[in-house]
This record gives sequence, structure tokens and C-alpha cells, in this order.
Amino acid sequence: MVRVKPFAAIRPPKGIVTEVAAPPYDVLNSEEAKKMAGEKSLLHITKPEIDFDPILPDHDQRVYDKAVENFKKWQSNGWLVQDPKPCYYVYSQTMDGRTQYGLVLCAHTDDYAEGKIKKHELTRKDKEDDRMIHVKIQNANIEPVFFAYKDNPELSAIMNETVKKEPEYSFTDENNFGHSFWVIDDDEKIGKISSIFTDEIDAFYVADGHHRTAAAARVGAEKKANNPAHTGNEEYNYFMAVCFPESQLKIIDYNRVVKDLGGLTPEEFIEALGKDFEVKKVSEPCSRCGMPADPYAPTHLHNFSMYLEGCWYSLEAKEGRYDDNDPIGVLDVTILSNLVLDKILGIKDLRTDKRIDFVGGIRGLGELSRRVDSGEMKVAFALYPVSMQQLIRIADSGNIMPPKTTWFEPKLRSGLAIHKLV
Repeated sequence: MVRVKPFAAIRPPKGIVTEVAAPPYDVLNSEEAKKMAGEKSLLHITKPEIDFDPILPDHDQRVYDKAVENFKKWQSNGWLVQDPKPCYYVYSQTMDGRTQYGLVLCAHTDDYAEGKIKKHELTRKDKEDDRMIHVKIQNANIEPVFFAYKDNPELSAIMNETVKKEPEYSFTDENNFGHSFWVIDDDEKIGKISSIFTDEIDAFYVADGHHRTAAAARVGAEKKANNPAHTGNEEYNYFMAVCFPESQLKIIDYNRVVKDLGGLTPEEFIEALGKDFEVKKVSEPCSRCGMPADPYAPTHLHNFSMYLEGCWYSLEAKEGRYDDNDPIGVLDVTILSNLVLDKILGIKDLRTDKRIDFVGGIRGLGELSRRVDSGEMKVAFALYPVSMQQLIRIADSGNIMPPKTTWFEPKLRSGLAIHKLV
């Protein structure tokens, strides 16, 4: 079973939470962050390159030094204040009328090393290294990772009881997503939560934050190696996570755009698709008024939509072209990669090939058609979203999903809680 613990969060006073809380470090580029960041914004800590004019590269040592300086400043100014005792917290997010409730806690790095914190994506060492530096220089987890766990009625009951009370924070962000936050400081409830995880929850599943999770585990292992008196209970063995019951989470589509047709004409490309897919044109621009074609979204597993030459198509994978008994082979990202991107277009490595790009479903199908109509890309594909059940099946089997398979929304808001390693 997994090991968890409460922690004394460093967090903003209620009156300035909207000034401090910010999108995650990897959602905004430096220019966007500089425009968004107010005086108290956590972006000055997570993206401190914005404090320089011109903006410095984010790996510059001066940027790392500024991150440390700003974290200290935010605490000395009272913009971030540590709770007086270890607590658990409930964090809710609301998007499009749907709300998900997560427990904010500390997970143990040993559980990652032992495979109890299960991943479904590969990580890149350079990105791990960058996140590891940020944890080490601050001696803190400034931003949480995003975990799922299999539903547990007792934990749900505790959260349901907690959220009946007035939240500590409640606000709507720039995307009109709602965020609310409650403190669980009752010792009996804290003990009950800890015991439920210890006795009943056998695994966490990384939903978002694979690199931050791996970096936290590496920091813990390094500190362990440097401490002859290590016991496994030191604060550095733990890292901050927001953990949601899997039934509340919804994965949205993660789509693809490609720069060319590999030397084929559109007619040749559609003919090649016909070998493995039932291809049907479903909408085209109005011949009289020139209005764009109505977008088509995939309606079920193994159904794809394609935008090409101003028209939307439905692609239905033919029987026998995939293996429903293979947890990876059944994924639509695998089917598209094998039968279209590789077989027809010659795109073999999604991580390195510059001919392909990826568009999160939160941007909508209009972003796909826009990028094709602009001439930036030649063809776009929208995929039916992966389910949480598929993610868990793959993680449990020790398999890894292809790159850019899952997109979770809303993103966790940074700055509602920070965990110190000392």
C-alpha cells in the first residue's frame, strides 16, 4: 500500500490568493508569463526569468538565484505563510459544470522507486534535470504533481463532509475554471486519512507531472545517500501531490497536425488511407458563401476525424487493423501512428520528428483547422480521448503510452500549497 503524510503547507493568506496563485510553469511561455504576472504572482518564483529585461534563458544561473531570492521574499513579505501544523487539504476544480475533488498530501519517494506510483509515459532526462534543480535550490516542492487513485468510499465520504464547510479559498481563473480549497486540521480525520491510504490504497497513477515526480524521487534518493542517519521518515522523502479518485477524472483528446503529405497529393493520400480505414467526407466549405466546413469530432473508439484541404473527414479503422486485447495496440494514438503517420507519411519518432506537432483538445477543433488553413500545416487529425480505465490498465501492466496521449484539464493551480523538504 502507499505511504502518505499530512504537511504544513506554505500558502497565501486568503485575501491575496488570486494575486499569488498562477498557472503551472509549463502552461505559459516566458513572454506570456511576464504579461500575466502581477507583483505577488507565483510566476516570479516558478518562471523568474521574467524578472529580467530582456528575459533570460530559463537555465541561466541568475534565473535560479532569482527563484531562491523571490521565494524568500514572498515569505518575508507575508505573501506566503506556513500553516502551524501538518494538515491534509481538499482541492476542487470546476470546468464546464463538472467538479472534481482531490486530496492534497505528501507521497513517499520510495513508492515511486518500488513501482507503487505508476507512470504511463516516458520522461526525458533533460526535463527531469531541470525540475530536480528547482526542487533542490528551493528545498521545496513549489508545484504539486497530479495523481489518480482507485475510488475509495471512505475517502470520498471525508471529502464530501469537508466541502460542506466554507472553503478557505474559492475563485475563478482567467479560463473561467473554478478553484476551491479546504483545510483538514482535525487530528482524528488526519489519522483516518493516513490509515485508509496505508491499509486500502495500493497505488497512485501519475496523471500529469511525470517529470516532477521523477525529479522529486531523484532528490529524495540523493538526500538519502548523503545522510548516514537516514531513516526514511525525513521530510525530503516526501513530495506534494493532489490525488483524485479516478472516476472523477476526464481525459480529453490530444490531437495531431502534420506539415506535409510525404510527397503525396491529397487524392493519393486519401486513396492510401482507404486501405486501412473507411474514409467518408462529412463536411466541406459552402460553395455559395464560402463558409468553412462544419468540424467533425470522433464519436467513438477507433473513429478519427481528419481536416484536409478545407474539408472534414471521418476515418473508421477497419477490423483486423488493431488488437483490442493489447493495452497499447488498442489505443487510437497507436493506430494512427502505425497506419497513417508511419506507414503513409514516414513519421517514425513522434518525439523528434519536426514534421508533426500536437494540439491539446482544450483548444478545440477550430485550432486544427486554423493551423491547416493558415498553411502552417497540411493535415490535422482529431482522436477520441483515452479513458481513465485504459490509462490504469496500461500503468498496471507496466506498459508505456505513446508520446502525447493524454491531456488533463483543468490544470492544477500553482501557489495554493507549497511543501518544504525541511
